[in-house]
Amino acid sequence: MKLAYWMYAGPAHIGTLRIASSFRNVHAIMHAPLGDDYFNVMRSMLERERNFTPVTASIVDRNVLARGSQDKVINNIIRKDKEENPDLIVLTPTCTSSILQEDLANFVERAQMDTEGDVILADVNHYRYNELQAADRTLHQIVKFYLDKANKKCELPNEKTKNPSVNIIGISTLGFHAKHDCTELQKLMKDLGITVNMIIPEKASVHDLKNLTKAWFNLVPYRELGLSVAKYLESEFNIPYIDITPIGVVETAKCIRKIQQVINEQGKNVNFEDYINKQTLYVSEAAWFSRSIDCQNLTGKKAVVFGDNTHAAAMTKILAREMGIDVVLAGTYCKYDAEWFKEQVSEYCGEVLISDNNGEIANTIARLEPSAIFGTQMERHVGKRLNIPCGVIASPIHIQNFPIGYKPFCGYEGTNQITDLIYNSFTLGMEDHLLEIFGGHDTKETITKGISANSDLNWNKEAQTELNKIPGFVRGKVKRNTEKFARERNLSEVTIEVMYAAKETIGN
Repeated sequence: MKLAYWMYAGPAHIGTLRIASSFRNVHAIMHAPLGDDYFNVMRSMLERERNFTPVTASIVDRNVLARGSQDKVINNIIRKDKEENPDLIVLTPTCTSSILQEDLANFVERAQMDTEGDVILADVNHYRYNELQAADRTLHQIVKFYLDKANKKCELPNEKTKNPSVNIIGISTLGFHAKHDCTELQKLMKDLGITVNMIIPEKASVHDLKNLTKAWFNLVPYRELGLSVAKYLESEFNIPYIDITPIGVVETAKCIRKIQQVINEQGKNVNFEDYINKQTLYVSEAAWFSRSIDCQNLTGKKAVVFGDNTHAAAMTKILAREMGIDVVLAGTYCKYDAEWFKEQVSEYCGEVLISDNNGEIANTIARLEPSAIFGTQMERHVGKRLNIPCGVIASPIHIQNFPIGYKPFCGYEGTNQITDLIYNSFTLGMEDHLLEIFGGHDTKETITKGISANSDLNWNKEAQTELNKIPGFVRGKVKRNTEKFARERNLSEVTIEVMYAAKETIGN
């Protein structure tokens, strides 16, 4: 275990709670100390939920530590079963329960004797898996539990739906624009004449999971969540899956053509080429915009992309392939799936960075000096410090990335939203000098020592004043070049003389 200043993916129990609270009439019990129950507040705030989050904390306190927690956990499970009448209760391990080495599986077995609903223990190792991995494993575990249960009762459907149908797998609470993406994907399927058989886990009933086997194919829009379920359904029930994320004009068309292929292989004759052409020409403005003078002005500008695998790979392809922007770095914090990411982005970017160390990423951005960043809220903070604009494209995110208005990233409407995000991220960053001239927000005299905490350089007052006279949109570059000049000469303080010497040498 390591102490983290910032984490890109939360601990395992957050992933499990995301899945449990996404299903309808499923309750989660988290065995943890007071303070670890922040998930309830976070979900209520970000998702603007009107109802209470169905998560109960079974608190570990000094009494539990003295006597053991078996009775408390079992009583909490039985109590919630009577109060809420859930279809399923998921007991969630945490770091604390792992440290205490408690036999949670035995607690579940004991509690199941006195409950009406089902009770399972989330099978996630708190030290081995992060939030995304745990969410994927928990969804797989729940799906398998109910399909096995239906199979034992001979309740599994024997036939597919009459017309082509799809399961959309991986739409969950706290997903990045996930609900809007889901709406867009439903519209897309309707346009293609495909019935949506099930959407899981969001708002699904666990008792309906047996109907997953009726679909012609599965669509997994986000690689981080749902891929293991899709692979399980393919191996056990011969249901093909599509994991091409329909983000961007090219990838959306590629996804639709793959859907066409999968349907035709099952005896149906469909052709979606006319639909693709119509959507590309008249619904998506991205294809037109890429040929406009506005987009041409962005050609060759440098950008850094960082996020989860799905969104970082998609954005890298859009910037490089569809808009002619130079992606100098594409990175992801999903280290467990690094090979896939490298395969997807290597031909579209200058460097690939696989890391979950925010300091390393920040320093790399400072070194590359891009015109814009497309990343998480963490990279947005880095951009603020470097005076580089940042468009947020992936979790971790802020409440502003849970818009009330309709803002999907998937599908053809998603292409319009992404195009606006890209264009605005580049152009709005050019206005700092105007804000300064006319008295704007960027006139404070705060000088940071560097993007990471290991800088040992100080700026004296005279040098700070001179630096603040430089327009904001180039000030960060001047500061970094000056500090680089000073370090190379083993100087511990930046004075105005050092600034002038650096300007003459480097040509700031």
